[in-house]
Amino acid sequence: MVFQQTVLFNTSVFKNVAYSLKVRGENDKNVEKRVKEALKLVQLDGFENKNGLKLSGGEAQRVALAQALITEPELLLLDEPTANLDPRNVSIIEEALSWTNRENKTTVIMATHNMFQAETLANRVALLLEGRIEKIGKIQEIFALPSKTLTKFARLENVFSGVSRFTEEGTSIINVGEDMQIEAAIEKSGDVTVFVRPEDIILSKDSIVSSARNMFKGRIVGVSDFGSIVKLQVDAGKQFVVQITKRSFNEMQLNVGSEVYMAFKASSVHLV
Repeated sequence: MVFQQTVLFNTSVFKNVAYSLKVRGENDKNVEKRVKEALKLVQLDGFENKNGLKLSGGEAQRVALAQALITEPELLLLDEPTANLDPRNVSIIEEALSWTNRENKTTVIMATHNMFQAETLANRVALLLEGRIEKIGKIQEIFALPSKTLTKFARLENVFSGVSRFTEEGTSIINVGEDMQIEAAIEKSGDVTVFVRPEDIILSKDSIVSSARNMFKGRIVGVSDFGSIVKLQVDAGKQFVVQITKRSFNEMQLNVGSEVYMAFKASSVHLV
């Protein structure tokens, strides 16, 4: 089982991953071989001698996954294993889970609030709301549920409702109020509800030169630190949540009150 909150021993990565095999009485040669295979799967080759408590959040979570996979379980349970991780670590964990399910025939049951992750990884989805199973089926069947149900489940951010009209270029312009219009690569007119993922928004302290169809100027009104990533609340007439790396946050010397520019593609605007 892999938890959202990683717990590692105060020892090397090798010993953390090898622990479950050691207590099972595996010989040293087999332990070394399987630890190397597990670390390679989560792309932590060369991390064997690093202390588990000195890793980044994403690296630690990958070690936790290696700990679970090294025993080659028939059933793997995961509780939001990629919550608040940066895109690179999320991608590595998702690839490892897909490989494990495909090649080892491991049954993987994972809790997630990320509908896109469910769409990418899952064969079947169970939607739980307030402790009850709302529906079980393929991801297409889950997406067919009413907008309010999905929004409540997925904790979607940057959700806007407005009136949509077609353009000659094949996109749609959505008037979401406060003199703000959002261009989306969708073909739907009338009342719509859309959302933009925080990680799909480009942020800069200077005016952005980009092919992105949506560009807005705003001011940071809130900062949430999640370790390797930072989520910013930006007031641009409408409130946006933008996700950037901690490194970018520091390099741009951002803080509450900073003026920033945002940009996102029409293809990053999704219907709820």
